Amino acid sequence: MPTANAYAATSAKSPLGPLAIQRRELGPRDVLIEIKFCGICHSDIHTVRGEWGEATYPLVPGHEIAGIVTGVGAQVKKHAVGDRVGVGCMVDSCGDCPSCRRGEEQHCLKGMVGTYGATGRDGQLTQGGYSTHIVVTEDFVLKIPEGIALDAAAPLLCAGITTYSPLRRWGEGPGKKVAIVGLGGLGHMGVKFARAMGAEVTVLSQSLSKKEDGLRLGAHHYHATKDPETFKKLAGTFDLIVNTVSAKIDVDAYLSLLALDGALVNVGAPPEPLPVSAFSLIMTRRVFTGSLIGGIPQTQEMLDFCAKHHIGADIEVIPASKINDAYERVLASDIRYRFVIDTSTLK
Repeated sequence: MPTANAYAATSAKSPLGPLAIQRRELGPRDVLIEIKFCGICHSDIHTVRGEWGEATYPLVPGHEIAGIVTGVGAQVKKHAVGDRVGVGCMVDSCGDCPSCRRGEEQHCLKGMVGTYGATGRDGQLTQGGYSTHIVVTEDFVLKIPEGIALDAAAPLLCAGITTYSPLRRWGEGPGKKVAIVGLGGLGHMGVKFARAMGAEVTVLSQSLSKKEDGLRLGAHHYHATKDPETFKKLAGTFDLIVNTVSAKIDVDAYLSLLALDGALVNVGAPPEPLPVSAFSLIMTRRVFTGSLIGGIPQTQEMLDFCAKHHIGADIEVIPASKINDAYERVLASDIRYRFVIDTSTLK
């Protein structure tokens, strides 16, 4: 059973620290990946600190994984030693339910297996990408095309697909007016994608402090939501609003910004409920919905789109020793726009 060096949480309140973990033996359809980089997602922090429910420890977070294939099982056909690959938020699903058969494994009716903190088919707790190696069944390993640096590709496996999927599902493209709420790890990817898809892109942020960045990333317009005039000026404007913030918002106020048949899609996951008035939906046939990452086929589509349009995440690469500092900086919004761990520093 292969051993990997990792960084793990041992309780909800303790800092993460070094830990040697055991990976499963390579099965006939398994792929062994030497992890080169792993992004830090806000959901890592929520999970290890028990904010989304009780966690099992020790826990190795990380579901934005980029690396190189170093071994394959005897029946593997999709990947070969030396391939540049990625692993996102899930590592298995039933494969048989209607959701899985249509390539929407994230909505597996029997429950997809998360990359960390979940129970795998072998009954063992899954451990994530803050580690040197991982073993994953071939169907949940993505190809990272040439032209995308591995460090900039890592956040695409969560932040990328999380914003790409609703843009595809709810109507991107020329002639569409799209707003991205929040300019953080998720929001900056939403701006890049929406612009590349041909939409007219607006950033809605609390203040104008990141306006220069927003315009550099591809936004056509940038407005401060702390200014009440913003909601009056932009009423009835947008075909699609993607809300990336994990904090409570005034849903009715944002719904008022939608045009006829417009959609407000939540990809942020605040712990509090988000109340909404029925009249905000009834008037002009507005939609308030959510989106959860994307299936494996769409995630591969997203990676190929990124290669074609030269899109990667804006990142700050850190050694493993800085992970706990990075967590605090994420909570303070002190990052533009995604931390990525250089896993060679785990050795």
